[in-house]
Amino acid sequence: MTTDEHYQAELIRHLLAIDSPEAMDAALASLLTPAEYQEISKRLQIFKLLREGVPHRKIAETLGVGIATVSRGSRALTTLPSSSPSSRNDAS
Repeated sequence: MTTDEHYQAELIRHLLAIDSPEAMDAALASLLTPAEYQEISKRLQIFKLLREGVPHRKIAETLGVGIATVSRGSRALTTLPSSSPSSRNDAS
């Protein structure tokens, strides 16, 4: 395992140990800049809207992001395993 992979694994373990929405918000706010936190939040919304079948241009307009950002999200979404947490939450 490379050093970067070790760091990523440690980050994942740290986040998985968080047990409340408030604690997760505090952890993310401390780890990320406000702009990074906002961007990650928008990326998650891109995935959600794509799964709902919203057209790319409408997503870009709604979230105030570029069409290329939505297209990149669409490509990334195809590589996510169907058992990802966001997929499970959408099914609920």
